[in-house]
Amino acid sequence: MHGVRGRRSILGLIGALALMLAAVLTAGPAQAAVASNDGAASRVLTAPAAPQDAQSASPRSAAANSPSVSPSASSIHVAPGGSFSCPSGNLCTEVWDPTTGSWEIFFLYTCNRYYTSYWNGAGYYYDFQTGGVTSYIYGQSGNVLHSFRPDSALHSYTWTPVWSVRNC
Repeated sequence: MHGVRGRRSILGLIGALALMLAAVLTAGPAQAAVASNDGAASRVLTAPAAPQDAQSASPRSAAANSPSVSPSASSIHVAPGGSFSCPSGNLCTEVWDPTTGSWEIFFLYTCNRYYTSYWNGAGYYYDFQTGGVTSYIYGQSGNVLHSFRPDSALHSYTWTPVWSVRNC
């Protein structure tokens, strides 16, 4: 009797592990995993010069706030003229951070609507997503301000009226 229970327990454990493995393998980002045109894993971009209005303002001023998104996304700071990589599958946005005197690069990878805070003035985006997705930029009332698809070009964009970005 003990041998039958042991075999059933092992079979049950193997079945549960197989289901968990299947769930892990099918989960992933909302974008389809389609190879990019050139097969590159990332694109190296150069951050532009500081915005004109930022050159007269001093970093770390009392009224300055650092840009952010909710839900949170990975980001890095890059000095004007510095380089950074935009990995395949990401919508990379460049927002000026007056608290550091540098560009904050947000890597929007997981399909979501990201609500922006303190995204002001001139900025940029580079859409290196896969799967032919369409991204949207929204205003305060939820109106679509801009929509776009990946095109391997760096685009300038004024972030001041933006309240949220959906990368899929």
